[in-house]
Amino acid sequence: MKRMLAVLALAGCAGASHGSSLPAVFTRTPAHTAGALHRAGTVNPIQHVVIIVQENRSFDNLFNGFPGADTVRTGVDSQGNEVPLHPTGLGVTYDLNHSHHYFEIEYDKGAMNGFDLEQVHPGAKETPPPDTAYGYVRESKVDPYWTMAEHYALADRMFQTNAGPSFPAHQYLLSGTSAIDTTGKLYAMDNPNEVYLSNVGGCDDPPKVTVNLINPATNYQPKKAGSTCFDHPVLMDLLDQAGITWRYYQTHMGPGLWNGPDAVRHIRYGPDYANVVTPDTQILTDIQNNALPGVSWVIPTGAESDHAGVCNDSGPRWVAQVVNAIGESPYWDSTAIFVVWDDWGGWYDHVAPQQFNYYELGFRVPLIAISPWSKHWYVSHVQHEFGSILKFTEETFGLPSLGYTDARADDLSDMFNFKQTLKPFQPIPAASPAPADRADLRDPDDD
Repeated sequence: MKRMLAVLALAGCAGASHGSSLPAVFTRTPAHTAGALHRAGTVNPIQHVVIIVQENRSFDNLFNGFPGADTVRTGVDSQGNEVPLHPTGLGVTYDLNHSHHYFEIEYDKGAMNGFDLEQVHPGAKETPPPDTAYGYVRESKVDPYWTMAEHYALADRMFQTNAGPSFPAHQYLLSGTSAIDTTGKLYAMDNPNEVYLSNVGGCDDPPKVTVNLINPATNYQPKKAGSTCFDHPVLMDLLDQAGITWRYYQTHMGPGLWNGPDAVRHIRYGPDYANVVTPDTQILTDIQNNALPGVSWVIPTGAESDHAGVCNDSGPRWVAQVVNAIGESPYWDSTAIFVVWDDWGGWYDHVAPQQFNYYELGFRVPLIAISPWSKHWYVSHVQHEFGSILKFTEETFGLPSLGYTDARADDLSDMFNFKQTLKPFQPIPAASPAPADRADLRDPDDD
């Protein structure tokens, strides 16, 4: 391996908690006090939070063999057999099922041995290998990601909060929940049932587009699916109240599995929808024009998303392009960039997630914290979830808690050191994106 022996500099923190597979009583945790105790006596220089959301990769799949991280090269199947993980490229043409049903199959009450029962979607241009889900991406195919992780902080205990696919996952990334309303009893569980239609998932959907629901406390799943237009508090509401600017950069307007704000009624049909902009490359223009908002969500095209069956190999260099634009701008010293993957995509992972209820937590996904203030050459073994990004943002800007998963989550403080000496930004080596990389604007998720 050509990687530096950074493992000697890695500091390990307490391992993740692996609770019983039995669900806990589902309750809303009281809101935390605004402000971060861990930053007491320290000036937090962060004025901009950028959340880059990639697609469908487990930690064992994307960072297998990373120095100091918890990965394996052998899994277990439903018969108790050891299964060697096989190397693959990033842009494979086959795709795996990552619905809540297949999470339960793969999770198997904590045994983590149902990955051989995975479903491969039809229509692949290549024959998937045996034991398809037991694959990991070659380091050479994602070199920019590894470089980011080496130079900054990588988390190997970041768990996708919801045990399901992209549509509800993006609600969790906006608000810490996929609840359909403020009662918090029923949550969006999967992608819309009519996902075969082009670009669905939001308040602009035709009435026939629905989504399966779940009660996380009881596992009740109504036979009648619900609307794809929700109304629950989102982080944008807190930012508005505090006068903090935000933008959601996406590839097309209207509904979409990744177009989270479109599924929140008061955002979609209110003045805040002006902060949802397209194309996603507008963030590069905003950086150049000194117009980067306080909080940004950055959504890729299908080709750049890392989603199996849709992507090519351009995701790592797209992310590097955004990181380099910030790093080479006046924003660098005041920015925290989080690169995260919205769900596991069906790929094998060996670490059983703690189960808070019947829908939380999901499998591990990678998280990279990139900032002059993030720890360098550091692997975090602390348990994180999507609510951790929300909580970091809330504490950074002195906001109250939404009271969803952000209230129980940690705040990623172990990944930062606001007293460290700053070093000049070093650009992430990556080839320039080709125009063809941006030609496919289909939703990254299509199952």
